[in-house]
Amino acid sequence: MDFGPNRFLSALFVSGLLIVTLVAGLAGCTHPSEAAQPDAATRLRMIPEADAAKYPPLQEGKHWSNPYLVIRRDDVGLLSDVAANEEQLLKPEEVLKTLAQLPAQAWPYGRAVAILVDDKNATSEQDKASLRRNRGIVEGDLEMAHVAIRWITNS
Repeated sequence: MDFGPNRFLSALFVSGLLIVTLVAGLAGCTHPSEAAQPDAATRLRMIPEADAAKYPPLQEGKHWSNPYLVIRRDDVGLLSDVAANEEQLLKPEEVLKTLAQLPAQAWPYGRAVAILVDDKNATSEQDKASLRRNRGIVEGDLEMAHVAIRWITNS
């Protein structure tokens, strides 16, 4: 048997060709739907625009059926009828993604949220700065996604 350089190069070439074929085959096994998932803002824009005529009167804010956010110095609370009125605590950066995961029935008024800034316990300048930071992040993300905001005053 001849194991000269030509035979070695041929075996190396065939092995390399086999590896390339396997890698190309595996790459073709990915699902295109997984790669093409829209971001949170895009998913939220698929919800119909807000219809202010459907909003309950302001004094009846407790009857708000769309998502309701409570901005605090340490987190943001999310209340929705979908979650059986349980508050979900989020980081400000998680709000948009979490809202985008809510089902269509969570949005009876269209693409709108109610927001209360809970500043009752914000006594120090650091607490007030944290509230402003969290409010700015949430408000900016919602505006980018074209989500209407109904501000609820702390009474």
